[in-house]
Amino acid sequence: MTNNGVTNDGATPDGATNEAAAEGQLTDAAGIQARYGRTPTRKKRDRRILWLGAALFVVVFGAWVIWAGTDSPDTQIDARDIGYTIIDDSSISVTFEVSVPEGTRTSCVVQALNESFTVVGWKVVDLPASDRFTRSFTEVLNTSELSNTGLIYRCWLS
Repeated sequence: MTNNGVTNDGATPDGATNEAAAEGQLTDAAGIQARYGRTPTRKKRDRRILWLGAALFVVVFGAWVIWAGTDSPDTQIDARDIGYTIIDDSSISVTFEVSVPEGTRTSCVVQALNESFTVVGWKVVDLPASDRFTRSFTEVLNTSELSNTGLIYRCWLS
C-alpha cells in the first residue's frame, strides 16, 4: 500500500527512503535560501553590521551632545528695536537697545525697509565698549526711497 508515492516500508517509488527524500527537500530549501542570499552566515553578518551601525550612531550622537553642551558662547548679545521716526523720503531715524557684557565692543546692522519689505537703507554701526550692560542708540539712515520701518538686522562681537 502506498501513501502519496511512499510505500509502507518507507521507500519512494524510485527506491529512496523517507529520510533521503527529506534530506533532498532540505538541500533544495537550503539551495533556494542560498540562491537569494538568505544564508546563516549572511544573517550573522547583517546583525553585526546593524549593531556596528547602531554603536557608531550612539558614539557620534554622544560626542555631538558633549560638544554642543560645552561649546556655549561666553558672551551673549541681545538687541531690541525701540522705535523709528521717518524724517523724509530719503532718511529715517532708528532707535535701538543693545545688551552686552561690560567692556565688549559690538557692531550692529541697522536697516530701513519699504512697504514691500525691500531694504532701502542699510548701515553698519560700531558700538564702543562700555561699563554698562544695556545701552540705547539712535542712528539716522539715508534711504533710496520712502521707508516705512527701521530695525536692527543683526549684531555681533567686534
